[in-house]
Amino acid sequence: MAAQQQTRKPTVAERSKAAASAKKVIARNRKAFHDYSIEDTFEAGLVLTGTEVKALRAGRASLVDGWVEIDGGEAWLQGVNIPEHAQGTWTNHAPKRKRKLLLHHAEIAKLWQRTREKGLTVVPLELYFVNGRVKVEIALARGKAEWDKRETLRRKQDEREAQRVMRAANRR
Repeated sequence: MAAQQQTRKPTVAERSKAAASAKKVIARNRKAFHDYSIEDTFEAGLVLTGTEVKALRAGRASLVDGWVEIDGGEAWLQGVNIPEHAQGTWTNHAPKRKRKLLLHHAEIAKLWQRTREKGLTVVPLELYFVNGRVKVEIALARGKAEWDKRETLRRKQDEREAQRVMRAANRR
């Protein structure tokens, strides 16, 4: 009887709840994986204004030049570009203003302590919605040297080539 156990089909409400709680990515910082080796990641909330949220719902943001600064026991996201909302009025936000990150005190202390080490910095990796709230994934990262970047690219290219050869061999 256990082998014939039927799986129940989700209801419309269950499907809509799952879709609402799913992670909807707004922007990714692919350049960070090229420029840094990622050591540890954290999820943080963001303090935003209304027009910033509307601009993010339209899928407009850039994390490329962003970084995180720890100042006075608070974490601040800087250099991230959220363009002005098209239908915004005089209440529109400044596109590159610094934004407060919502993290636990222990996480902020850990980030502050680790960034004191030589070569470590905190960079944003991804900006996304979860349950209607904007979250940012930040990472403790160590800068790569130029030769290390080339080595990583070479390794990825070799892996892609090996996968291509394996697929071609499996087709025969």
